[in-house]
Amino acid sequence: MTPSPHRSPNLDARLLRPVALAALAILSGCAVPPVQPPVPSVPLTAAFAQGGLAPVAGQAIDGAWWAGYGDPALTALVEQALATNQDVSIALQRVMQARAGGDAQDSRLWPTIGLQASASRSESGLPAPVKQGMPDTRALRAGVEVAWEIDLAGGVRAGRDAASADTAAAMAGVAGARLLVASEVVRQYFVLRGAEEQLRIVQALAAAQRETAARVASRLREGQASAFDLDRARAEADALDAQVPSLRTLAGISQTRLAVLLGRNPSVRVTDDAPSYAWPRTREIGTGQPSELLMRRPDLIAAEARFAAETLRGHEARAQWWPKLFLSALLGRQDLRLNAQNLAPVHFSNVALAFAAPLFNAGRIDAGIRAQSARAEEALLTWQKAVLVAVQEVEDSLLVRSEETRRGAALATAVEHRRRSLQHAQSLQREGQIDLLVLLDVQRSVLSSELALSDSRLQQVLADVQLYKALGGAFGPPSASRAMTSATERTPQ
Repeated sequence: MTPSPHRSPNLDARLLRPVALAALAILSGCAVPPVQPPVPSVPLTAAFAQGGLAPVAGQAIDGAWWAGYGDPALTALVEQALATNQDVSIALQRVMQARAGGDAQDSRLWPTIGLQASASRSESGLPAPVKQGMPDTRALRAGVEVAWEIDLAGGVRAGRDAASADTAAAMAGVAGARLLVASEVVRQYFVLRGAEEQLRIVQALAAAQRETAARVASRLREGQASAFDLDRARAEADALDAQVPSLRTLAGISQTRLAVLLGRNPSVRVTDDAPSYAWPRTREIGTGQPSELLMRRPDLIAAEARFAAETLRGHEARAQWWPKLFLSALLGRQDLRLNAQNLAPVHFSNVALAFAAPLFNAGRIDAGIRAQSARAEEALLTWQKAVLVAVQEVEDSLLVRSEETRRGAALATAVEHRRRSLQHAQSLQREGQIDLLVLLDVQRSVLSSELALSDSRLQQVLADVQLYKALGGAFGPPSASRAMTSATERTPQ
């Protein structure tokens, strides 16, 4: 009995079944495991050693923590800086780049479709009998080309999800840039106000010293004082005048730095001098637990996303060892003319399924896997170090904050006592009961105490700013920040 030239449907099914099972085995063997969140290199304690306060239950993220200082000028500067600062704009452009890279990676999962067309004409000029073997031709072709890499091993999907993790890191970078800009604007604003206050103190005391020198000069003319007393009084006034340039320099530099932070011309003043400034009172800041920093600080969120991206690229590198399946097709229509005779338009097609698997590449794929594994390990170590630095910054800020509070209280008491002693010394010196040297010593101690108190007030608010920065902003629910890293925990599908 002669076998039929056509295959039966049952035979096709029997042939396709093992192919389908093999494909399922490949897909199950190449499934990419989910990226596990990294673990700190050392266990974190349940609370900060410097006694940070627990947050109030249900407290939400204060996106404008700087407004709590109650200074409208400061609030306006910060809000303008967040809108015009170049670092924030640069970070936003990095998000755009990362999203574009993610779209490019995602496109690899889809077929590539293109159009192609051609027109050709050939005339030999030979006699008609010869043209029967070498005809003149005119061909018009147009078609659709399809190319598709079927992602059997999941490498393309791992690359797509790595790009999504890059986008999450870039978004955290924007939050980090905004936090840095806001904290630096607040810091420079307070430095400016501190320099202005110290400048007023020095100038007032210098004027008092010059008045003292004028009285000594008058007494010298009356024979009641010596030239030594006059030179000493004038030297004290000159020493105070010598402190003025450095304070003006500090105030001027703060102005130019604020201008750069706001994206303005540094040659134009940002804010006017304040004739007097009332320092904000110390506020209670909830710190939460050290482990919550992992979900609140933008730099830690970005570092975790970068670790996830490098881990996913490791899966992509290992997928290079698995087979690749390519599908290509060309479908179109052709209009052909031979020796001035038009032929009927015809359709053409070319469909191919290609299979490729690496056998020998002199260790290139393994080298790529080792390099990517090292990059993933580097990203993990970078994150672990950043966690320790974050905890250190909070601990240091809490320590500086508490000690500066004690220092400020002691200095305030010292200033009050020394001002009263100065009043007594001035009265005694006018009555001739003490000499000028004693009065100058008392005046010098008052100056030193007032400058130290002004510096302590500045350091207290700077410690608050540093604590806000170290905490990643004001306290809030971890889920609000954790949402930014959702892409880092994606499992390629």
